Amino acid sequence: MRRALSSLTLRGRAFVAAGVTAVLCAVLFGQPALTRVGVLVVTLPLLAALVVSRRKHDPTVTRTVWPRLLRAGESARIDLTIASERKRSDGALLVEDTLPYALGGRARFLLQGLGGQWERTVSYPVRSDIRGRYVVGPLVARLVDPFGLVERRRAIGGTAQLTVTPRVVPLPSIPLSGGWQGAGEHRPQAFASGSAEDVSVREYRRGDDLRRVHWRSSARIGELMVRREEQPWEAHATVLLDNRNLAHRGQGPASSLEAAIITAASVAVHLEQHGYAVRLATADGGAADGAEETLERLAVLELSHRGTLEVGWSGEQARGGVVVAVLGGFLPNDTAALRRIRHDAGTALALVLDVEQWSPSRVGPGTAAAAAPLLSMSWRATGLGPRDHLDAAWRDLGRAPVRGGAVR
Repeated sequence: MRRALSSLTLRGRAFVAAGVTAVLCAVLFGQPALTRVGVLVVTLPLLAALVVSRRKHDPTVTRTVWPRLLRAGESARIDLTIASERKRSDGALLVEDTLPYALGGRARFLLQGLGGQWERTVSYPVRSDIRGRYVVGPLVARLVDPFGLVERRRAIGGTAQLTVTPRVVPLPSIPLSGGWQGAGEHRPQAFASGSAEDVSVREYRRGDDLRRVHWRSSARIGELMVRREEQPWEAHATVLLDNRNLAHRGQGPASSLEAAIITAASVAVHLEQHGYAVRLATADGGAADGAEETLERLAVLELSHRGTLEVGWSGEQARGGVVVAVLGGFLPNDTAALRRIRHDAGTALALVLDVEQWSPSRVGPGTAAAAAPLLSMSWRATGLGPRDHLDAAWRDLGRAPVRGGAVR
């Protein structure tokens, strides 16, 4: 009875209240006819609740999300295939798909003319301007009686995931050099002198295995040399994103972290489009390879509570490559890590956010002052504020002359 009463609609509760009132008035004023009317009005919604509660309805639901990975501001389509194997006619069915608030309003459909063993396919669009991983579903079927006195909701079918990646800003071409790694014969630069044996060795770097030392070349050159690993030459780039909570200001989509994520996503996509093998590194040690995996990682990236800029900065992929750092506020204990990264990198660029402009006071030292610590450590750096255009800041990084090729 408790379950039946909880499924009453506003109309059904009004019927019950009116019936009870009629019975009480009949008792007080001695009107037997009014008693019968009151009992009838009370009984009608209770009978409707009993009928609806016994109604067995279990259609199958197949949900398809296309595409499952989209960028913020783009639209996806969700296809729902609802089918029932019951031989009994269902008449009409009102269904509603469960959606997070960020994906838009409700998706309701009224399925009419449902005979035995029916199947219907419906579609609706979703769109989000906020990155994240969202769960779509389950489908909720609303069962009502013909008088609208009782309504029951049943969740049917499973759920599906939709990943919304950060917005990507197109970036202009700027000169870049470095990042080439490997020891194959396809290296895109020639040696002015030396033998083929010299091509297969390089200078010793801290952390190299001593078993790879090439003693003959070391004796001839006068410096410690190690053998290269045999692999084709390939351009590598690492995008370093500082996601520490101490280095950012603001809350939600208007925070400096969101601006940093959009910047990192745009740089990763731009570099991969121009032939670089891209790797993402974050302050909490998270990593991703390739632009697509980077976008998925950035879609769910959160603030880290680490106090230092610790990066998984080891291996041949990180050393000697192009490094693009997207940094928040500079902390004094970052100096050692940034110097080490600059020492290992072939080309080091930094986009430094003037995070104080994202704070409630919106008073910062200025973009030039924000980039000054990196410039003092021989980084090519430029500042970025909430009103600055990312493509213009990226163009500023390319104005300094560099040796080597260019990203075009």
